[in-house]
Amino acid sequence: MHAMQYELSLPADYDMGVIRSRVARIGHLLDDWEGLGFKTYLLRERGVNGSPVNQYAPFYLWNTVEGMNTFLWGGAFQGLSNDFGRPSVRQWTGLAYEEGGAAGSPARVAVRRRQSVPDGAELSEVMAGAVGETERLAGEDGSVFAAAAVDTSRWELVHFSLWAHETPKADGDVFEVLHVSAPGRERLPRGRQW
Repeated sequence: MHAMQYELSLPADYDMGVIRSRVARIGHLLDDWEGLGFKTYLLRERGVNGSPVNQYAPFYLWNTVEGMNTFLWGGAFQGLSNDFGRPSVRQWTGLAYEEGGAAGSPARVAVRRRQSVPDGAELSEVMAGAVGETERLAGEDGSVFAAAAVDTSRWELVHFSLWAHETPKADGDVFEVLHVSAPGRERLPRGRQW
């Protein structure tokens, strides 16, 4: 499993209706994308849920590197780059994935928390803690799914969870979910990824 996200931070006075309309128009195009577990089309609005910015920031869980690369190099990502400029694309190696009790329900919000892996930390303990946090999040009421991944070039963990209600029991940046494409959800490996 591979996690991926890019962020388009937009001006404070940007009409976020443009992003909503874009997702309504093209969001379905990845509903059957080979190699994709989930794509969550995410939005943050300045002043809503504590957000300091207007931002479009889709988050992906990929079943295959081939599916991810086809998205990035095969033309789909080029449309976004043409319209907004090419954003930096963050990638993390999967650590854990768990479905919650609300799996299959429409998602309302997502929460993303990034944290540094401390220098000198015992890596096995940190990664086991990330797996445990994934299990805890997935066990909370209203959880659709939870995942954890690590970027070893920056030694950064990312915890990502999707919720069927607007009161998630997770800390981090809160995003409105505009659409979810989940063609390979059932093929995402459950539990610890090593």
